Amino acid sequence: MKSELPRIAATTVLAAAGTALFVWIGLPLPFLFGPLFACLFAALAGAPVANPGKIGVLMRTVLGVAIGASITPDLVERLPQMAISLSLVPVYVIVVGLIGVPFFRRVYGLDKPTAFFAAMPGGLQEMAAFGEETGAKVRTLTLIHGTRLLVIVLIAPLILVMGFGADLDNPVGEPASTIPSHELVIMCIAAIVGWQLALRLRIFGAAIIGPMILTAALSLGDIIHYRPPAEAILAAQFFIGMGLGAGYVGVTLAELRKDASAGLVYVGIVATIAALFAEAVILMELAPDLEGFLSFAPAGQAEMAILAIVVGADLGFVVLHHVTRVFFILTCSPIAARLLGFANPKDKD
Repeated sequence: MKSELPRIAATTVLAAAGTALFVWIGLPLPFLFGPLFACLFAALAGAPVANPGKIGVLMRTVLGVAIGASITPDLVERLPQMAISLSLVPVYVIVVGLIGVPFFRRVYGLDKPTAFFAAMPGGLQEMAAFGEETGAKVRTLTLIHGTRLLVIVLIAPLILVMGFGADLDNPVGEPASTIPSHELVIMCIAAIVGWQLALRLRIFGAAIIGPMILTAALSLGDIIHYRPPAEAILAAQFFIGMGLGAGYVGVTLAELRKDASAGLVYVGIVATIAALFAEAVILMELAPDLEGFLSFAPAGQAEMAILAIVVGADLGFVVLHHVTRVFFILTCSPIAARLLGFANPKDKD
């Protein structure tokens, strides 16, 4: 880790320069897109940029706390109203898999385990970890899922603005100076303790899920009444953008042509399926436009949480749908892998 510190520091400076440029030009979401584009271009140019590592993971705990603080008694009372839209999430995942696996097998010639985990709309790290256990090509999975997340993060704000008339300039939170100091301390404790407990329990996405569950309990117990301050949310945006861009370091032209392009084409497929489910939820009046779109957008919990905060959507509603999607994939994909006969790495075709 010590040998990585100079690279991480240099990458952070580069990301900060990208943020400053976006602020100066007046572009939207400068703390997310500024670091993302700066690190992405540097990575593709062959510069030795570095992923923020544990700092980036730590920043995800902020989003976990923000989500948990949004789970209020009012949201819990509305759970029966969300039952139908939540029940559509597993159907959505199954449809994506039934289309995605044959697509990667027949069009790109991927082996069975790689095609299966490339098709699952789960988190990059989780799908790479499961894929590695079954003998899938981890580098291919990383590029395909990384491209999916990157493209969705880039185009979702455009759709929100142009398609739904959303405003990306909503305040992301209250300034730290306006939040009671004891609540700030409680949120910090909830972030670290929740993260570490989730790690001990081997929960995937521990940095978000652990703090989310603990903070939700504190919110429902009338102990926490605020989300993390704006400064913390902006810092989370910064390091998530930095990590997305730096994820392309070392990518070759051959990998861009095959794996990244496969991810790009697949984005169109999975986004179309997501749009159909979101439209169904909106037409059935199960959710407002913004919440319906964000709840089925095929990106990660962290990225969708940021967008929900920025556009002022119902954060709890949106994230409950993404948690349902991730939980379903994490629990069912290993079972499906065994049933399909490639749970053993030696059984790679």
